[in-house]
Amino acid sequence: MSSKLPVVEVVDPPASGDGQIVLARDAPATQIPSGSKVTLPAGTRVTITQSLGGQFTVTTDEGGLFRIDGENADALGERASTAAPMVEGPFEEERIWEELRTVFDPEIPVNLVDLGLIYRCEAVPLPDGGHRVEIDMSMTAPGCGMGDVLKEDVRRKVQSVPGVREVQVEVVWDPPWDASRMSDAAKLQLGWM
Repeated sequence: MSSKLPVVEVVDPPASGDGQIVLARDAPATQIPSGSKVTLPAGTRVTITQSLGGQFTVTTDEGGLFRIDGENADALGERASTAAPMVEGPFEEERIWEELRTVFDPEIPVNLVDLGLIYRCEAVPLPDGGHRVEIDMSMTAPGCGMGDVLKEDVRRKVQSVPGVREVQVEVVWDPPWDASRMSDAAKLQLGWM
């Protein structure tokens, strides 16, 4: 049986009157781009800059950029609800790609597939049944501290696909990523076409 990450739906966030949200409680967060784990204290004023893939990217009055996971959506006045479980059935490689398209760069509102960050995705049949999925992915910049965070997002989401027993994700730097790897859809979304 597979499980899905929470889907976030908007309820009435505690607004501060100027478009910002006041955190209702302490919220574990990841500082962008360093990847450092921090806690944003209750009462911190934040603005949601991106809400994609069940994650929130927020800025604070002090100018920091942070990612708050969907499981802590209530701190933002949002509610995490359980998504319908993925339909069981035979293993289909396309389902892996569907899940990969739900992982987003926290600074760029484009999924990792359309950004061209997934270099290789191979499903290897296992002798005892099921598949091991091997993924090579990159980051938009070598100094990006979000690599481990995004790597775990990819692993968790691909693990939810029926028939997937193991997931191996490696962050690779060769060849270096550049904008030519982006899909036309991503370029259009970012206004580059």
